Amino acid sequence: MLTLARANYGPYGIDFPLGATGRFTNGVENLRNAQRLIGFQNFIPPFARARAPREVLRGVNFASGAAGIREETGNNLGDHASLSQQVTNFGNVVQVMLRYFRGDASLLNSYLGRCIFFSGMGSNDYLNNYFMSNFYTTSSDYTPKAFASVLLQDYANQLAKMYTMGARKVIVTSVGQIGCIPYQLARYTANNNTGNNSSRCNEKINDAVSMFNSGLKRLVQRFNGGTELPGAKFVYLDFYKSTSDLYRNSSQYGFEVIDKGCCGVGRNNGQITCLPLQQPCPDRRKYLFWDAFHPTELANVLLAQSSFSTQSFTYPINIQQLAMS
Repeated sequence: MLTLARANYGPYGIDFPLGATGRFTNGVENLRNAQRLIGFQNFIPPFARARAPREVLRGVNFASGAAGIREETGNNLGDHASLSQQVTNFGNVVQVMLRYFRGDASLLNSYLGRCIFFSGMGSNDYLNNYFMSNFYTTSSDYTPKAFASVLLQDYANQLAKMYTMGARKVIVTSVGQIGCIPYQLARYTANNNTGNNSSRCNEKINDAVSMFNSGLKRLVQRFNGGTELPGAKFVYLDFYKSTSDLYRNSSQYGFEVIDKGCCGVGRNNGQITCLPLQQPCPDRRKYLFWDAFHPTELANVLLAQSSFSTQSFTYPINIQQLAMS
């Protein structure tokens, strides 16, 4: 794919044993940390390289840089696989697995029913769509409330489609506090603020994503509590609350810099994200953010730990309980 949403170059992966592999951080990302806590010893391969039946049985990563729930999201950065394409790719993998199970759909469904599906969508629909009015018209087409509503409708349809393909244990994440990332801090000044907001963050963006997050939690309640998707177990992972906790209590976690990327260019190291072969900050553990958008490895570790065995940021159960159910 031809895209600017890449992390397959140094210094991305500077603290990762395999170097730069496309992960948007200096080391291990949040999802991989969650996988390790569950018990996965090996890295889950990306869809582009996972083809053999025995290989896909260990899991597949369908993620695509800059992708969103809406089809057009991320087009400003180039090619990507949208959520609907990722779900289609999952369906293709299911057909590969069916051959491994010699056409026994019942046995395959039993296997898929024990798998955990992780979906963290929505942030790009705001960063690389709704709040990018020079490229997209969605902010003039929809109020923030209406945009959240159409996002959730599309999301619900794709999650239901995954269910028909065999997904039963599904973790969905809320959008994090993206009004506080270096990219937004670099663009936002007090002159843009129309209220008496003492926050350094762009609360207009945080307020908009909060509408989506509230609706997503209600969607989880709907899927778990009714007859719409019988046997489904959805978990809502509140990334907004957990990232806000890291931001507000940063010193307790050892972070000294919370408003700049460890690697980047311009104001807050957030106007241009980390460039190839750029020299990053020497002590990544002191930084909450790795680049203009993404957390450092330490932040990812803390985010994963906070949602694994406690319910401070998960609903209605935590990830460990979901894995054991």
